Amino acid sequence: MRDLSQGPIPGHLLHMALPIAIGMLAQTLYFLVDLYFVAQLGDAAIAGVSAAGIAMFIVMAMTQTLSVGTIALVSQAVGHKAPADANLVFNQSLALSATCALVTLVGGYWLTGGYMRSLGADAATVEAGITYLYWVLPGLALQFALLVMVSGLRGTGIVQPTMVVQIATVLLNVILAPVLIAGWGTGRPLGVAGAALASTISVAAGVLLLSVYFLRLEKYVHFDASQWRPRLAVWGRMLNIGLPAGGEFALMFLYMGVIYWVIRDFGAPAQAGFGIGTRLMQAIFLPAMAIAFATGPIVGQNYGAKKYPRVRETFRFAAIISSLLMIVLTLACQWNPGWFVAGFTSEPEVIAVASRFLQIISWNFVASALIFTCSGAFQGLGQTLPALGSSATRILTFVLPAIWLTTLPGLKLDHVWYLSVGSVALQAIISLVLLHRVMRERLAGA
Repeated sequence: MRDLSQGPIPGHLLHMALPIAIGMLAQTLYFLVDLYFVAQLGDAAIAGVSAAGIAMFIVMAMTQTLSVGTIALVSQAVGHKAPADANLVFNQSLALSATCALVTLVGGYWLTGGYMRSLGADAATVEAGITYLYWVLPGLALQFALLVMVSGLRGTGIVQPTMVVQIATVLLNVILAPVLIAGWGTGRPLGVAGAALASTISVAAGVLLLSVYFLRLEKYVHFDASQWRPRLAVWGRMLNIGLPAGGEFALMFLYMGVIYWVIRDFGAPAQAGFGIGTRLMQAIFLPAMAIAFATGPIVGQNYGAKKYPRVRETFRFAAIISSLLMIVLTLACQWNPGWFVAGFTSEPEVIAVASRFLQIISWNFVASALIFTCSGAFQGLGQTLPALGSSATRILTFVLPAIWLTTLPGLKLDHVWYLSVGSVALQAIISLVLLHRVMRERLAGA
């Protein structure tokens, strides 16, 4: 356990953010390695896998619900110096993760076909997306146990073991991707099914490695089968904090799905370019997200320890650091967005769409960094509903206007990208206002 209620805040942020960033980079490489090899299969394969990837936001919404609830309650328990409560929360999260995994498998196999047929630009895109989801669903189900273990450690201020495990799993994925997707060494390429299978095997390996770590080394929060029987009161505490955070990812699924639906008449190259652009954007956001993920446990421990000035200081430093990082990345995307794209595809149409997407969307990088940082602070305070409310504003500022744009003649992809930039900027302003209000209420007298 690392006490984050003592010592310099910037030091804690960087100490936690660096391993988190490395681990997230490893996770991002999952997608980029798969994307590289899938891109060699053609536009339909890229578009299909990208559309299938949007469906993962639903699973991410569920994993985020568990993760945020676990981190918030464990970190606050650590701040209160209550290890027994921290361990109870951790083990109840494991029990809840098993239920979520079952729901993911049953619901995923039931709904995949209809989902892909509603978004795919053509039959080949639909088939690729269905194949990918069928093979990746077991890995998505295993993500719940993996994320609960990661979150339990993060809540106690420990991030290095998860970084090591994530690097090991991405190395495994790098090895498996060319073998399973392209048939290197076997002569039996599996295509998009191979990409999904490589990810599923890698996630399973990650679960196994972290389980071994908990069984042999971890003491503060640890496996305790006697605490796995569902306790609805504890589940209620976790879900009260976690559900709004999960709702943010559910809304991201809505936003991304709307974009795919809006641009499907532009054909598979447009969907493929958007798919590559969004994957690259996720990688570019990595530094800001690492800072935000470090913000939650630091705020949580200091809030639990009633060191309220340190809560404000944590947000201030996190916002400044993440904004400066994203300014540099914005300039890079403005200078030469094609540099990011060229390594993944040689299709001129796809490169043009992805490059233009990154160039325009980069104008909201700083706003996105502030949104992430606000979310991290909300999670540490155990008050995640305002973050959900902030995200929900994009239904009015993006979703409905985007659907309206499809009824107008002369619709261009740039119109959709600029609309997204404006809606994110407004969301950032709302997030900052709401966080100021929550801090004023919860940190009264500081």
